[in-house]
Amino acid sequence: MNKIKISDVTLKKLSMEREVALLFREKTAIAACADALGADAIELAPIKNLREDTIIYKTIAQNVQNAAVVIPVGFSAEDVAAAWECVKDAKKPRLQIEVPVSTVQMEYTYHIKADKMITKIGELTKTAKELCTDVEFSALDATRADIDFLINAAKEAEANGAGVITVCDDAGASLPQEIATLVEKVKTAVNIPVYVQVSDRINMGVASAVAAIQKGADGLKCAMAGKDILLTGEISDALNACSTEIGAETNLNSTKIHASIDDMLSNINHEAYETESTVSEKKKILLDSDSTIAQLAQATRVLGYDLSDLDCGNVYKALMQVCEKKDAVGAKELEALIASSAMQAPSTYHLENYTTTSSNLMSSISQVTLKCNDEIISGVSTGDGPIDSAFRAIEQCIGYHYELDDFQVQSVTEGKEALGSALVRLRNNGKLYSGNGISTDIVAASIRAYINALNKIVFEEA
Repeated sequence: MNKIKISDVTLKKLSMEREVALLFREKTAIAACADALGADAIELAPIKNLREDTIIYKTIAQNVQNAAVVIPVGFSAEDVAAAWECVKDAKKPRLQIEVPVSTVQMEYTYHIKADKMITKIGELTKTAKELCTDVEFSALDATRADIDFLINAAKEAEANGAGVITVCDDAGASLPQEIATLVEKVKTAVNIPVYVQVSDRINMGVASAVAAIQKGADGLKCAMAGKDILLTGEISDALNACSTEIGAETNLNSTKIHASIDDMLSNINHEAYETESTVSEKKKILLDSDSTIAQLAQATRVLGYDLSDLDCGNVYKALMQVCEKKDAVGAKELEALIASSAMQAPSTYHLENYTTTSSNLMSSISQVTLKCNDEIISGVSTGDGPIDSAFRAIEQCIGYHYELDDFQVQSVTEGKEALGSALVRLRNNGKLYSGNGISTDIVAASIRAYINALNKIVFEEA
């Protein structure tokens, strides 16, 4: 009886369908579930965010115990090296050359002709083989490809070291007998295993998979969840029912497959961060210890910040430290973290002293003295309250007015001697800069917060 290899593509499929990436724990849970159920390979989604995906994929690669860990390599030698870095610590790493072979997709996606694609397939396969002993060539949109070109592409990949060929029905309109015929032709042309990835768009995924097996397919690609894809539970049930008739079986654990998948799917968050506009409208920002850098970056954009990768990393570290002491962080706490952690600029302006008077009979008056490059500068202004007048006095010192986008004050500690924390957001040329100040004197905290944001503007302009 033939042993049909099962390659789980759940992570890849869900990454394509969801508008926001899965959480770190969700990705590791999906990989662990597929490994426990007996999948022979677990396919990762293509790298989008190199820094973040490298961390996540390395963790998955190290934790998968039995299955091969497969990752697409992109379209250049640099992409191949980056992909290898993600999975090289796996017990069974595999690099996957994944390119379209239909004329329409080759010219639309990569803007190259057939002969150039053949050359590229050979180059990528050879480069991947130099790093990893296990290399797969996945022919996307194979059902719409010219059959002679598909076979030439498969032979080129095999000649340069590929150990597996996969034909994919991305169009989703092929009948079972058409899939079976295609697999048979490719199987005849090469001397390595041939896998098939069928579509369930016309509800013939299982039938197409069974027909492909009868014509010699060595492996199937399926997912535990997703749209228009061969589902793991369905193909497992089908093969259990007709394994004797078609002479094929898998390593999947059919006795617990449905319960395990249901349990895994129940732990995936389907609501958090649906779209950026939804978050922007509802202002429901909630980050916890399982949040990713990508989700943090999205939340900062919702608040109006455009942070660099370095600043995002610094804020993320601060977030993780805070989440060790509290369950989650909302919009206000996140703004405080941005103010205290992002773009720590040198103190171009430094507060020397200030004086303010306030009364219900007259406008507040503030005098602020700053130090800038050994120069002492002072400003005096009236305003609607001591903080407003102090901010206006600072503007007199620097000779420029910045738009005050937001101002927040909150208590950090309790009691009469409580520390007050002030957050100031200044807008310059459409970009937001936040500053944070802490003091038992709330006016002093506010002035320090304003100067902190001001120094960031000056530093970036310089």
